[in-house]
Amino acid sequence: MKGMAPTTAIEVLRYAAFTPDPAGGNPAGVVLDATGLDERRMLEIAAEVGYSETAFLTERDEARRRFTVRYFSPLAEVAFCGHATVATAVALAERIGTGELLFGTPAGEIRVDTVAGQDGTVRATLTSVPTRSRPAGADELDAALAALRWDAADLDPALPPHVSFAGNDHLILAAASRARLSDLAYDFDALAAVMRTHGWTTVHLVRRENDGSYHARDPFPVGGVVEDPATGAAAAAFGGYLRTLGLVTVPSTITLRQGEDMGRPSDLTIEVDPDETVVRVTGRAVPIPASAS
Repeated sequence: MKGMAPTTAIEVLRYAAFTPDPAGGNPAGVVLDATGLDERRMLEIAAEVGYSETAFLTERDEARRRFTVRYFSPLAEVAFCGHATVATAVALAERIGTGELLFGTPAGEIRVDTVAGQDGTVRATLTSVPTRSRPAGADELDAALAALRWDAADLDPALPPHVSFAGNDHLILAAASRARLSDLAYDFDALAAVMRTHGWTTVHLVRRENDGSYHARDPFPVGGVVEDPATGAAAAAFGGYLRTLGLVTVPSTITLRQGEDMGRPSDLTIEVDPDETVVRVTGRAVPIPASAS
């Protein structure tokens, strides 16, 4: 196509986010120089990469550490993606040094703080846009449960179904048991249709281990992916959900373990303050070797 850069001229970095292990976490593509790429080409590249999301830096101001970022799944643009944000922040920190970064995204401005650990890996903490959460409607819940092949009895009554926002909308459902969470065999097309109807980016399925620890799984059929191994945007929305329900009464740090049932274990940490609407999400990211990508 005239005016489009050939694929070979576009460097796509590959990182595993929310893990120190390239074989774990959620893989993300990162294009640090997407200047001149239009939406169609970015979507094509995201499809070629094949990860749940690829991040594209369309504008750069390294002196001010400000960047414009767009996110694409293999099927569509996404307003915000947490794991690709962490991957992009780590990729930048490795090249221009650690510190604060500011990302302009379709969902709003996202501040990311990066620090290097003693083991050499970089940890990134993103601050979400203001979160909000509301109870899921009966029609929303019924359609989602049918597509998941779950029953109402499979839900934890202490954690009611909500639709929560932290840049994207996510349906949050709490499983009554770890076994229910582990047994995920949903109707891909049916759930994708329900999610498109209601504008949900993922369905965030959780199981509470205790007040400070949860397991999570995130079906993502609207992005062409059966499941995300780590979902920073949903984690931020979940933090807002806990705040809205009054389950966080003092500034708290909560851990989410995701990806275990997929063989790509991921660790996400969220910081929730009952007096703030934003949520902070922290994780590490590491390059994926070319032989493994």
